[in-house]
Order: sequence, then C-alpha cells, then structure tokens
Amino acid sequence: MMRLPSSRGPVSEAVIAALTSGTLAEVVVRPSPDPLADEDIQLSLWLLYSLHYEGLDDVDPALEWDPELIRLRRSLEGLVLDALRTRTAEVVDQVADGEAALADRIFELCDSFPGPSVARFIQREATADQFAELLVHRSIYNLRETDPQMFAMPRLPGRAQVAMAELAYDEYGGGHPDRLHSLLYARAMEQCGLVSEPGGYVDSVPATTLAVVNVMHLFALRRELAPASAGHYGVFEATSSAPSKQLASGAERLGLPDAVRDYFEEHVEADAVHEQLVLRDICGALVDHDRANEPVVLFGAASCLVVEAAAGEVLLQAWQDGRSSLREATGERVAS
Repeated sequence: MMRLPSSRGPVSEAVIAALTSGTLAEVVVRPSPDPLADEDIQLSLWLLYSLHYEGLDDVDPALEWDPELIRLRRSLEGLVLDALRTRTAEVVDQVADGEAALADRIFELCDSFPGPSVARFIQREATADQFAELLVHRSIYNLRETDPQMFAMPRLPGRAQVAMAELAYDEYGGGHPDRLHSLLYARAMEQCGLVSEPGGYVDSVPATTLAVVNVMHLFALRRELAPASAGHYGVFEATSSAPSKQLASGAERLGLPDAVRDYFEEHVEADAVHEQLVLRDICGALVDHDRANEPVVLFGAASCLVVEAAAGEVLLQAWQDGRSSLREATGERVAS
C-alpha cells in the first residue's frame, strides 16, 4: 500500500476526498495551458492510475473501477492527449511514410530530436545530492519498471505479444527474483539512504516527472493506443543504453555505492538489446499486422521524446540555477 500524497489543486483534492470517502464530489476539469506540467492534472492522474496496483492506504479496492472516477480520468486524459498530439504532430509528419524501415526511422528520430542531456550532466558535473535527486525522480517509474507496459501486452497481436513476453522475462529478472530490475533500483536507492517504496516521493517530484509514467499508463490502458504504448516503449529503450553508461560513469566519479553502478551497468547492455526487440519485433510486427498502426506507433514514439525532454529540462534548469529540482526536501542525502 502507498500513502496518499497532498493535493495540488481542486481536482486532486476532489480525487483524494473521493478515495477516502468513496464518493466523488462534483469537480470541473478546466483546460490548462500546459497539461503535461500541470501539477493538479498530473497528480490526479497518478492517483487514479495507482488504483490499478496494490492500492493506496485506506482506499477501498472497489474504487479501481468506479465509473465516476473513470469518467474523470478520461476527461483528464483528453487534455493530455490533445497536448501530446499538438506537440508531436510536426515530428510525426517528418518520419511518417518514409522509405526506411519503421525501426530505422525511429532510431533516426531519437538521434535528431533536440532534448536536454541529464545523463551527460550527471556524468561530468553533478554533485552527489543532485544524483540523489535524479534517483528520486526516476523512482516514480523505476520502482515499477516495465509494469505499466504490461497492461498493453494482452492487446498486442501474436508476434508482437511474443516479443513483449521475451522482453518482460528479461526485465523481470530472467527467472531470478533477485535480479528483478525494479528490485535492483530499490537496492540502489536504499544504499544511497533513500526510501525505496513505490510512490514514496510523489510529494517531492514535479508534474513533469509524474507525466513520464502517467503517459505510459494512458497508452497502455487504452486498447486503441496499444500501438502508441509500443512506440513509446521503443523510444524509452532506445534512449536508455548510452545514458545508462553515462550515469554509471557519473556514479563511479562520485564514489557512489556499488548498487547504483550495478543498476545502470545492467541497462547498458540490456537496453541495447531491448531497443531492437521493441522497435523491430514489437512495433514492426504491429505495422505488419495492420498498416494503420504506423501513425499510432509514431505518435507514441514522439510522445516519449516530448515528455522526457520536458522532465529533463526541469531538472537541468533547477541545477543550473543552483537550486533543488524537487518540490520539497527529501530529508535524505546520498550515501558514499
């Protein structure tokens, strides 16, 4: 179970009240100038998606499928989808209907997309406390690594589903519970003096960090967006191997505990394999199955780049300004 966080506006306040009372009061979802960075919207979505896991403290499990909460979730998702479609339209147009294979076009997109390099900063100049902040931000997903994508697996056709199962086997430890990737991340956090429970730092991270995992759930939980989930996952893996090497290097430079380097070094080689598996055997199979899936796959791929860039910019701007990237102090400092 996870504790309920503090609200960040009228919508998340209404959601928290509904989760504790069982009844959703009337709430008005208003347009936002930037839904991906809207604290109230993103926290509300995080809370609603959390119902699909082990649940929240003192919250009735039956609320997972409460029709009023689902209706509210769809309204919030509509705002996020509109924002993503607007921000990705030009990018998708650039790579749509190209002559190269779909996977090659997405690899090229990853290489050409202008985004901040948090990993490069960590490798070269970050302090130990800034590395600890990065671990906090990434804990929102990495303590449930691959779990969001598994919601999409039953929605994939044969060959794509088989490839997803192959990838999941590796992500979940390859038959060895002690090598579960989420557990490796938890060990890294614990050795740095950080809390390793999923959702333990939700109050500390900004909306842009919550949006990273919320978009994963949005795509995976809606059948018509399963191809977007695959495209998103492909880019997530394709932009992980080289940065993981840089992060492992930064951990070594700072003399951080072995578990930190172990986690990132595990992903240098693994994600180099996974990116090929997702983009060629999952995304490629989806398009072979139905050509209409291609623009949806590309939408998911571009969405990953957009959301990750927004989250990275918040971190780097804060550090360049000489301040914490977190909403509140975590109370811990990284161990050395």
